[in-house]
Amino acid sequence: MSTTSTRNGAPPVNALHSAEAVVREFLDALARDDLDAALALLDDDVAYTNVPFPTVHGRRTVDKLFRPMIGKAGFKVHFHAVAADGDVVLTERTDALIFGRVHWQFWVYGRFELRDGKITVWRDSFDLVDINFGLLRGLVGAVIPGVARRWPTG
Repeated sequence: MSTTSTRNGAPPVNALHSAEAVVREFLDALARDDLDAALALLDDDVAYTNVPFPTVHGRRTVDKLFRPMIGKAGFKVHFHAVAADGDVVLTERTDALIFGRVHWQFWVYGRFELRDGKITVWRDSFDLVDINFGLLRGLVGAVIPGVARRWPTG
């Protein structure tokens, strides 16, 4: 089985481990609240942009951004479509941020770029109307469950 070495002393990445698999595992690790596993898939110099917010740079900065949410907010991801072209992966998904009974669901488009099996660019975009509508339905749905968005299936 062939492997390629990665930078920064990280363990070798299986050359057959596709960019798509890395991205799926990254988002699944976030959904499991396994921030350490997710961070291990990011390059030290990753550029993370949650459009329209400013880009943050570096794995340590992403860690500082996400670590305070562990145990306080949940995260779910549903993949509608994933397309990969070499080391570029595009995702269309529904994400949910969960704060107690409030399930804030919204559509997300993601673009990931990888090098040596690590994510170097993570750029998520969303529709502002959909994200606001998702928050409203999440808040009202916490009191009246029938109003909450249903989680996608299939």
